[in-house]
Amino acid sequence: MKKKSAVTPRKTMRGHTDQIRGVAHLPGGQRIITCSSDGSLRLWDLESGAQIGDEWRDEGDEAEIRTMALSPNGKTLASGSYDGTVRLWDVKTGKVVVKWEGHTELVTSVCWSPNGERVVSGSYDGTARVWDVKSEEPVKGLNPIKTGHEYVDAVSYSPEATMIATGGYNERGIKIWDAKTGKLLSTIKLDQSVWCLAWTSDGKKLIAGLNGGSIRIFDTATWQQIADLEGHTWAVYSITLFPNDRLLASTSWDKTARLWSLDTNLQVGLPLQHKNYVVCAALSADGKLLSTGCHDENAYVWDVQAILKTAGLEDLLCIPDAHKYELKKKSLSGANATRRPAPRQVPLGFFDNVQDSGPSSTTRRLHPDPSPHRRRRTFALSWGSRPRALLARLPQLFRRSPPNAGDSVELQQRSGPSASSRRSPPVVEVPALDDKKALYTARRPERASDKAKRIKNPKWWARVVLFLCCASPSTDDSH
Repeated sequence: MKKKSAVTPRKTMRGHTDQIRGVAHLPGGQRIITCSSDGSLRLWDLESGAQIGDEWRDEGDEAEIRTMALSPNGKTLASGSYDGTVRLWDVKTGKVVVKWEGHTELVTSVCWSPNGERVVSGSYDGTARVWDVKSEEPVKGLNPIKTGHEYVDAVSYSPEATMIATGGYNERGIKIWDAKTGKLLSTIKLDQSVWCLAWTSDGKKLIAGLNGGSIRIFDTATWQQIADLEGHTWAVYSITLFPNDRLLASTSWDKTARLWSLDTNLQVGLPLQHKNYVVCAALSADGKLLSTGCHDENAYVWDVQAILKTAGLEDLLCIPDAHKYELKKKSLSGANATRRPAPRQVPLGFFDNVQDSGPSSTTRRLHPDPSPHRRRRTFALSWGSRPRALLARLPQLFRRSPPNAGDSVELQQRSGPSASSRRSPPVVEVPALDDKKALYTARRPERASDKAKRIKNPKWWARVVLFLCCASPSTDDSH
């Protein structure tokens, strides 16, 4: 049997003078950023592997950086240091914009809330602390959260920002906290310390990397273990999840990074071998690249797409259509749909008993003359044909009539396509407001029946124009 050749990195970034502790892909897909125990952060070009610009440092402070996390919008980076401080860095300028103090030991983990308004940090002092980004102040009631862990190694916000998960050493296991009150909600007892945590995007699963080398998955409805991914032979230091919740990457002190299919809970391809402990990893936005940080002071970039292609698992990078996903996740309901008002109509009999040389009003409404020239002559009423009667009836055009009990409101989808349609998907007639986000629907092609309704039920301003045309003195237009 032919032995599989080892996977080699696509690029290697060299420049840090101490172990790399964190890595993140920046928006745009062209750059990554790393942090190191040498106290600096550095930008790198993914194509060339070269450093971009000078290293970032907090002026007058040489504290070693232990961890970092990029904000949801990619504009700000949070870092935790060995001196117990948490900093926010402006990605555009590379400067520190906020510095928080409170922890009494090194900060091991930082995590942004999904909306980017808060940052939670975990520390070797056994606490988690929550910080408000806008006010730049610690959040009352959540600063600190005394976890009971001797060391907090991992903190993670749930996708809806309703819970915070912590993991650590002593009182081994995972603890779930209310993100608003800091109240303990649940405890998952384990036989090993937890070094890293990640939630699936739907919040239904919580994934933990343990110091024994296993990766365990828990059902957040029951907090029971539902899977155990085995392969690493030493502590799992970090895990990163692709947004479709099907592809997982992990790093370990066994000097490898590994890819996992969460469809099967099995490893994909060979381990990605490093020369020393691998402590951090990040997938690119499209999942095609994996960046890792190593104790050998280097960062590496790996071709995930090529690995998946070799394994015949390229579909693990598929992301469902965002629009279809949102429609499936949140169905339209009458409670949040916009009610469509009934169109105003010209009152029946409005033109009755008014002399006109042209066709009847009923005929005009149902069979409009296609010729603009002829239509103007057809609808032109003589000024001598009771103008006072028309003026007296003008207010009827603006009088709002109550809807009939049998009238239906168009909130549902069309039951079926018209004869002229080409099997197009159902179209929701009325846009809705769902979770303060406008839901837009494509405008369907106008059908003959709709055109007839539009002509039958003109806008109010169209009625005014029609009235003025009807009431204006007739002119002899013979050409």
